Amino acid sequence: MRIVALYHPSSEWARDVETYARDIERTQGVRVELVSLETRDGAAMASLYDIMRFPAMMVIKEDGQMQQLWQGEQLPLMSEVAGFAHA
Repeated sequence: MRIVALYHPSSEWARDVETYARDIERTQGVRVELVSLETRDGAAMASLYDIMRFPAMMVIKEDGQMQQLWQGEQLPLMSEVAGFAHA
């Protein structure tokens, strides 16, 4: 499983997303890939998965299929994300 956070690094939510990624790796052993929407890859990923609100957290299977998506200001519980990551 791949855990991805799509966000704008210059937004008011950037610090929350970056802190979340650091804390979940430290406490749950789950690595969150931070992807900027200001890059070509980030914009393409948002378009591919039809994501409209940010920040967005995604759980993506090895075959590229999205398993879970959280969108908007409320980040998911770390235990919930860890459950998907360790499944």
